[in-house]
Amino acid sequence: MHDIENEAHVKKLIDTFYDKVRKDAVIGHIFNEIIGTHWDKHLPTMYQFWNMVLLSKPGYEGYPTKKHMDVDKRIPLHQEHFDRWILLWDETVDAHFKGTNAIHAKEKAKLMAELIMIKIDDSRTGNVIQ
Repeated sequence: MHDIENEAHVKKLIDTFYDKVRKDAVIGHIFNEIIGTHWDKHLPTMYQFWNMVLLSKPGYEGYPTKKHMDVDKRIPLHQEHFDRWILLWDETVDAHFKGTNAIHAKEKAKLMAELIMIKIDDSRTGNVIQ
């Protein structure tokens, strides 16, 4: 196995991960309801995001915590959803990659999940700082 070294590796990671997510009994329905048939728009955004995070490539513009706060208003998101997302992410990374960026991918995902859950909790109580 090799590390996550280029955009093709990021694409493989994202495509493989979201194939698992779409079929997952715990979180699949959330993604399928929110994204619907627009995976052709969601996946390139995820490629850009993870290319930025893992490879320092420019191109992603967005506010992921805001997106998840909006999702939470439609479908309440709970810790078990984030835990499942992390489990599937870590399994996917470990099945295909090994190295510094693979470790970094797992660490960053956990940090993002924690931050997003904090922001969701804050938005529910009206304590959001933009």
